[in-house]
Amino acid sequence: VQLQASGGGLVQAGGSLRLSCAASGSISEITAMGWYRQTPGNGRFLVAEITNDGVANYVDSVKGRFTISGNNAEKRVYLQMNSLKPEDTAVYYCTAVRFLENYWGQGTQVTVSS
Repeated sequence: VQLQASGGGLVQAGGSLRLSCAASGSISEITAMGWYRQTPGNGRFLVAEITNDGVANYVDSVKGRFTISGNNAEKRVYLQMNSLKPEDTAVYYCTAVRFLENYWGQGTQVTVSS
């Protein structure tokens, strides 16, 4: 499984960004897709994920501000990020779960200025 992410950038606090990710390769067995983020010196933590059934899960800090959506047939996932805060600054990674294994895309930098 290969994942191609796009959509990061620099935005002022309160602004919005939309991340996109497309999976390719052996995608038929993907059961969930999502987004993690990582800051320097820290681990990679879940932001949001969505299953093939459309069930979404969010970390508490982004609830009400971020929305994850997906195209299950095409194995694409999107993250709409509104009301961005400086603490949302991180490298965001797209992930896909296939047979309980996580596959990762290249990171995309999101920087929120105060």
